[in-house]
Amino acid sequence: MHSRPAYFRVFVTFLRNSLIRDMTFRANFLIDTVSSIAWVLMNLGFYILVFRYTPMLGAGTGWGRYEFFLFLATTLLVNSVVRGLFLNNAIEFSEQIRTGTLDFALVKPIDTQFLISLGRIEWAEIGPFLCGLGLMVHAFSKLAYAPGPIQSCLYVFYLFCGVAIYYSLMIVMAATSVWLGRNRTLLDFWFYITNFARYPMEVYQGRFGMPLRLAFTFVVPVLVAVNVPARLLVRPLNPRSPQDLFLPVFAVVATVVSLVASRWVFKRSLLSYRSASS
Repeated sequence: MHSRPAYFRVFVTFLRNSLIRDMTFRANFLIDTVSSIAWVLMNLGFYILVFRYTPMLGAGTGWGRYEFFLFLATTLLVNSVVRGLFLNNAIEFSEQIRTGTLDFALVKPIDTQFLISLGRIEWAEIGPFLCGLGLMVHAFSKLAYAPGPIQSCLYVFYLFCGVAIYYSLMIVMAATSVWLGRNRTLLDFWFYITNFARYPMEVYQGRFGMPLRLAFTFVVPVLVAVNVPARLLVRPLNPRSPQDLFLPVFAVVATVVSLVASRWVFKRSLLSYRSASS
């Protein structure tokens, strides 16, 4: 027996077991997949309608029709990974705290946060993920432009940073169930916050927009989760632009701080947890 569990093998087991579960109830899986794809298509249809009346999303923002489609594709990739891997697990974590079934996870010889975060994978989210890839290919074909190898590697790296930021926020929301009881409202609050990241940060201007831009960049850094990788995809970094250099560096710092803070909150919540038998 190994002294430490093989986390990758455990993760693969979670993937396989979740796929077997979904294939056992194929009709439900198909309905979930079709519903998620329909939601994507309805949103895409809305933006296509918007760009029928304007060539640019805000004057001087640099987000034209197909540039914004690359932004939308990035949003789909990040959101589908987060929802597929973590969302239902976070909701289930809140229920385990409320009902006391978290006891069974605590006694297993594996890191509790890893087990709680990835125990159930939603394969239906592969639909929006593929839609994001397809939208990206379509946008590049219209722009007659392709990112270079360094730009592509940075894009993938910052996609992982965006997923990590979203995950950190989600696990913090779920962990507060220890102190608040059933906190489904707080998980809904996660959706409200991440809705601000569905648009480029340039749209947040003026008296009311700028405070939102600052708050959701530096306090709750959800804007950098999508904006940084999307910017890298649309245009290369300009070494002479302070913003082009600052935002990628800040995104890395925000990712590390978010992961460390969420780990701390999670551990504190376990210390405050009272099992069903106590």
